[in-house]
Amino acid sequence: MTKALEGVRVLDMTHVQSGPSATQLLAWLGADVVKLEAPSGDITRKQLRDLPDVDSLYFTMLNCNKRSITLNTKSERGKEILTELIRRSDVMVENFGPGAVDRMGFTWERIQEINPKIIYASIKGFGEGPYTNFKAYEVVAQAMGGSMSTTGFEDGPPLATGAQIGDSGTGIHAVAGILAALFQRENTGRGQRVNVAMQHAVLNLCRVKLRDQQRLAHGPLAEYPNEDFGDEVPRSGNASGGGQPGWAVRCAPGGPNDYVYVIVQPVGWQPLASLIGRPELVDDPEWATPEARLPKLDKMFQLIEEWSATLPKWEVLERLNAHNIPCGPILSTQEIIEDESLVANEMVVPVEHPERGTFTTVGSPLKLSDSPVDITSSPLLGEHNEEVYVGELGLGDEELRLLKTNGVI
Repeated sequence: MTKALEGVRVLDMTHVQSGPSATQLLAWLGADVVKLEAPSGDITRKQLRDLPDVDSLYFTMLNCNKRSITLNTKSERGKEILTELIRRSDVMVENFGPGAVDRMGFTWERIQEINPKIIYASIKGFGEGPYTNFKAYEVVAQAMGGSMSTTGFEDGPPLATGAQIGDSGTGIHAVAGILAALFQRENTGRGQRVNVAMQHAVLNLCRVKLRDQQRLAHGPLAEYPNEDFGDEVPRSGNASGGGQPGWAVRCAPGGPNDYVYVIVQPVGWQPLASLIGRPELVDDPEWATPEARLPKLDKMFQLIEEWSATLPKWEVLERLNAHNIPCGPILSTQEIIEDESLVANEMVVPVEHPERGTFTTVGSPLKLSDSPVDITSSPLLGEHNEEVYVGELGLGDEELRLLKTNGVI
């Protein structure tokens, strides 16, 4: 069966996480992703290693389904080869520091001259302005995109989220831009620039907090459990902050992840009150309506927790779901990696690696009926040099040997 992006060649000049997460999704959709690395390799091949002299899980889990070539783009012959690679590609993706590719001699104008149909996507930390040259990392993007100031408890410091919304979140935004540009090229015949900034992507994911910032002008946010409101959206712990209040309630035996997140909808109040042994609250005017309950959300979830803390989270989950009450257990990383449904849905996937053996990775969240995903191992450094340089670019075996001897590849 053909894949959605079959026939699309992606020149992947990315490293670390934001860029590789984007190009891996493109590879899972069927694109031929050629990862161009310096002869020393992507830095994450050696970062956070769990096995000596073997590519790290950091690298392997972000670079499946790609081919790897090495090239010193600072050398004159390297620039010539890069020019030919650009000429043969549909998409080029990079996440170097601002201006790095320009300094190589490959400005957008030059790239357009080489290949007018190419989609040139850049991932940066920030847009144009005072932050442009700031170094960007995952949590820096969270800090400057609105996430950290609104994450945590009211009386505690700002917190980072474990979800990589700055890196992989930006990568997903980049994929959307690339696919849109490819679609537009079908009508115009022209390539175009795609720019995505990590700060901007995090801000897009935090839009509800900007919604609430504007709502503050009209008074306190009743859906938040906070007692005091200033001029900014406060940290509100595990509150949903949405139209239906929610909270993580403790379960037995009280371990670090023995919690269930419960959302109290108006229709769910009657069965929930009965479940927790407080049926009299259904008709009590102090509790009967959402408006009556909003001022005392803390007390409401305290009552629910007094019940849930006596039961294991899976039993709490079963009882709540029996009454169609929205809820979900807090799953630890171990529980997730062992979850049979996630394995069955190919979201937790075992992959064979030629040097490390079997490792587990996250599968594709994009499920297309006519473009199934078969996840293959990340490439070894320069594994496809001969295949690309000799088999596709037509270089001779002797030149390939000299390129390696001279440090060009």
